[in-house]
Amino acid sequence: MRIAFGTDERTAVTDHVKDQLERLGHELIVVGEDVAWPDVGRGVGEAVAAGRADRGVVCCWTGTGVSIAANKVPGIRAALCTDHHTAQGARKWNDANVLAFGLRLTSPTVADEMLEAFLTTDPDESEAENYERLG
Repeated sequence: MRIAFGTDERTAVTDHVKDQLERLGHELIVVGEDVAWPDVGRGVGEAVAAGRADRGVVCCWTGTGVSIAANKVPGIRAALCTDHHTAQGARKWNDANVLAFGLRLTSPTVADEMLEAFLTTDPDESEAENYERLG
């Protein structure tokens, strides 16, 4: 799977996430690193919306800014997640295509758990009408 990745701040967690995605065999497309959060969110969103990436992962201090910026791109459903269950639900019930998380509170272990859930959970087809209504 091709994963667009961006962060407004390079940290040990962001380095870990990039390494983990590559270890799992995904093609990593780094859209931005150490750039302003609006550019990171928009850039990852645009890569996913245009089909250059299958899914996206964005990070900033709280995760809020990058998720808002990504969601401004038509066709993007970015979910700000804090744990495995939230990331799994975002995929299952909302067909989220961009995972957002905050660097302040996310450990490498929690990041791994969220990535696993986000990248292996399929959308629940019975929810398709709901997320299609979002456009």
